[in-house]
Amino acid sequence: MVKSRERQAPLWALMLATVWLDIVFVPLLLAGIETLEPVAGTRGGYGANIIHADYTHSLLGAAVLSGIFGIAAAARWSRRTGIVLGAVALSHWLLDLPVHRADMPLLPANAGNLPKLGFGLWRFPPIAVGMELALVVAGALLYRGAARFIASNDSQRRLGTTISLMIALGGAALLALDLTGILG
Repeated sequence: MVKSRERQAPLWALMLATVWLDIVFVPLLLAGIETLEPVAGTRGGYGANIIHADYTHSLLGAAVLSGIFGIAAAARWSRRTGIVLGAVALSHWLLDLPVHRADMPLLPANAGNLPKLGFGLWRFPPIAVGMELALVVAGALLYRGAARFIASNDSQRRLGTTISLMIALGGAALLALDLTGILG
């Protein structure tokens, strides 16, 4: 959907923007700056950790990292594209809010002892997986629609349909592996 409205933004940049906060999280996790804490009574897998990601997943940290992403994109393409890509990066935080346990602070390192946010759907893996699967399918359908809209011939339309199917199947497979604990 974003791609159909902001054609200048490459698909790879849009995809990167959606996971930007998690990409920055990984080296901070490996360095011990951000951590994972297993939830008692779980056996690993989907949603079985409290995530202490005070810099990448605090609201302020997410906004700063998204701003950096947007500034870099604006320098490469245009100011408008930078704003769009920065907003897409920040949408990650908003989409994490329903599934995370209350482990997302407003400020890095929970300065000021403000409440941490998260509605905790991860405590109910079937519901959370269903919601995430619905998002994956919706995203695949939106991608298909955008690809068909900008396609100039039948071959490109078929390619868009194939890629959207791969997105849906890949996302579903990843969720299934995570739910079973194979990835955890």
